[in-house]
Amino acid sequence: MPAAPPDTRVPGDPAAWEPIVGAIGPKVHELRLQQGLSLQQLAQRSAVSAAAIHKVERGDMVPTITTLLKLAAALERPIGYFVEGADVAPAAAHTPAGARPVVRADVEGVELSGITGPTDRFRASGTVATIAAGAAGRARPRPGEEVVLVLEGTLDFEVAGERYSLRDGDSLHYLTDRPHSWSSSGPTRAIWMSVPET
Repeated sequence: MPAAPPDTRVPGDPAAWEPIVGAIGPKVHELRLQQGLSLQQLAQRSAVSAAAIHKVERGDMVPTITTLLKLAAALERPIGYFVEGADVAPAAAHTPAGARPVVRADVEGVELSGITGPTDRFRASGTVATIAAGAAGRARPRPGEEVVLVLEGTLDFEVAGERYSLRDGDSLHYLTDRPHSWSSSGPTRAIWMSVPET
């Protein structure tokens, strides 16, 4: 194997620091969720406004050194944690039960809360779905796959013309490039995982 070429980037070269700067927001967001803090709680703890923290997390604002020092202290991490190479981000994302983010549902009668890590680092996405009686959905075929585990209640599926009725503890794993739909005859809670095709 040939030796890797030397790193010829200079400190002022954006290619050298953009990945590091771009990783600050996701690190702040992930630590906040791990510690079960709302934006307002972190704002109170750090003396940085919730609006500013939100912009930092979304990558809409690069924090000043003062802001970063305040956030680092509030999140109990050394400032180096946020400004070291982007490859030092944690290998796992912890979401406390009380800090699950609300996920927008496209179907009336469905409430979703997220259980997976940030989409810029993980391919799989998952939610806990709380489904009202009579709710139903039909999805357009797209590459990928989904897994549904019914925690309580009933979900009826049709995948590529085949019908499946899921009760407490039942699961269904299917390819999403086939026509598929679901319906609920009563209140239901389920874990819904989706993995898009790479």
